Amino acid sequence: QVQLMESGGGSVQAGGSLRLSCAASGYIFNDNCVGWFRQSPGKEREGVAAIYTRGDRTYYADSVKGRFTISHDIAKNMVYLQMNSLEPEDTAMYYCAADRGAYGSLWKGNYNYWGQGTQVTVSS
Repeated sequence: QVQLMESGGGSVQAGGSLRLSCAASGYIFNDNCVGWFRQSPGKEREGVAAIYTRGDRTYYADSVKGRFTISHDIAKNMVYLQMNSLEPEDTAMYYCAADRGAYGSLWKGNYNYWGQGTQVTVSS
């Protein structure tokens, strides 16, 4: 059974940083696509970053380019989202998702496996 588990969320002030982690059981991130998504109340779940681990190709939403970095640790079977220069608008529940067929997509419909989420709150 595939399980994805996010960690690293929390509360920070604007301008601060957080690093989210995504761990997997029953699933190997290598040679797959992993995405980070976020959802705030009343809004659609949106993709913020994705990595196609074969070759570590990365993809970002315009809203986070230059501030967020997605990375992959093969040995630890982990995917990370480093978030810098956080803004109040980044406040949301953050989810990691995985699917071999997603190929770097930021569209939620392309992912079959999801974690439970970790909350990020940025105060002004």
